[in-house]
Amino acid sequence: MPKDVAIIGVGQSTFYRGYQGSIKELAFEAFREAMQDAGIGAADIGASIVCSAPEYDSQRSPSGIIAEYLGLNPQPTFAIESVCSASTSGLRAAYALVKSGLHDVVLVLGFQKMSEISSADSQERMGRGADIMWESPFGTMMPACYAMHASAHFAKYGSTEKDLAMIRVKSTKYGAINEKAVYRKELTLEDALAAPVVTSPLKKFDCCANADGASCVIVASKDKAKEISKKPVWFMGLGAATASMTLTGRDNLYAIACAKKAAQEAYAMAGISPQDIDVAEVHDCFTIAELLAYEALGFAEPGKGVELIRDGQTYIGGKIPVNVDGGLLSKGHPIGATGGSQVRTIVMQLREEAGAMQVPGAEIGLVHNIGGVGVYGNVIILGR
Repeated sequence: MPKDVAIIGVGQSTFYRGYQGSIKELAFEAFREAMQDAGIGAADIGASIVCSAPEYDSQRSPSGIIAEYLGLNPQPTFAIESVCSASTSGLRAAYALVKSGLHDVVLVLGFQKMSEISSADSQERMGRGADIMWESPFGTMMPACYAMHASAHFAKYGSTEKDLAMIRVKSTKYGAINEKAVYRKELTLEDALAAPVVTSPLKKFDCCANADGASCVIVASKDKAKEISKKPVWFMGLGAATASMTLTGRDNLYAIACAKKAAQEAYAMAGISPQDIDVAEVHDCFTIAELLAYEALGFAEPGKGVELIRDGQTYIGGKIPVNVDGGLLSKGHPIGATGGSQVRTIVMQLREEAGAMQVPGAEIGLVHNIGGVGVYGNVIILGR
């Protein structure tokens, strides 16, 4: 496809367990890094999109106060949320705004300060991401829902708890070398398997860590990108899909249908196949989610995703390196910031700026970002 829209700057805060500042200060950390990366000033930004999940912050309508704090007024600012996929939904909107010619440069800022509320309150709010009449009142919190996905995959294809533990071991290997990750300790397979059960078959280390964090991505038109950036990274394909909010409304629980549909759209737009992807960031909020992503994205046939992790094919040097920054499992999952952080990792990979996490020769990268329990699916393919 033609190179019409590019990413010219990326930034991310460190992901924290308990950030001491305000959401404005947290957003500024990512904003400052992205603006320095792009080499531009606030006056160059035509519009901003602020992405987060509501109800975690005491600030009503945070997009306005963040835009003010970042010096982006009087340019327009917008708010977008699709729960955990908010910032890639924002990036899709930014692409459209630039592609249409309405703006030349659009900034996408994703953030979440989850420590403002207790873990119990956080789980309750996450639970309300399901249908509040027919599901969440019965205790179907995020771990329980993904545990049902794991049980279904185990029953259908014979995958095991050990396979999921192997995914977490990989995550910790790379999280330990990512200076912005919240969890920087390597685990052994024995550690992962011996962890306490959260909701069977998922154990403690099968679950990602809540975190506070922010991410920032700056999108520009072809002419602006060539004028401003020495290393633009180009959009090749975008796909998005939505599934039934209720699990009972789905055909099965051993796959994530919206991810597969979004991937098909992105591959078709880019004119490539799964075999052309050199590095991927997938939404591993739970270990089973990464396994399901292997299959939804076409990296493996249904039921064969376990072979990738068993054979070490998702490590650097393997067939398809996945989440070599530690993923959500180790890097952390500040809901609104997560997708933008995934995009930052891929941009750095394609620029060959990922340091110890670098996949040699990466030219095409993929981001898979899921909102809710497989409700919203975004897939973005980027190239040098």
